[in-house]
Amino acid sequence: MPIYLILILSIPLTGTLFYLLYRQGFAVTKSIAAVLFVFRPGRQADHASLNSCTGWVRHVGRFRQSGTYMFCLDCRLSNGSAAVSLLNSQKRELLRLCRENPEGEIELKGSARYYLCWDFQNATGTCELRW
Repeated sequence: MPIYLILILSIPLTGTLFYLLYRQGFAVTKSIAAVLFVFRPGRQADHASLNSCTGWVRHVGRFRQSGTYMFCLDCRLSNGSAAVSLLNSQKRELLRLCRENPEGEIELKGSARYYLCWDFQNATGTCELRW
């Protein structure tokens, strides 16, 4: 089988695999311009280390149990700003946390899909979102 045919056939498979990983919360979409950017999503916290970072990161929030969740944003930035939004499955904002409003509480359904969207503006330092 010619190599170009293998490449053409592998493109839909790669796209499907990425989509399935994204829906399950294992993949992250982003648009970032930064000198340094390290982002680690987790089960009960997200961590970001950055230097001169501007842009956004979005991933599926995995909340397995229904209940009231308390979100706490800890930004240790020497420059710039960072904010986190919790979006529902229709991408409507449910909760927004920033330096001025670092904590929030919200009722979530375990069966629903939620997205966590980080927004950075010339940010340098570290951030952590815990729930």
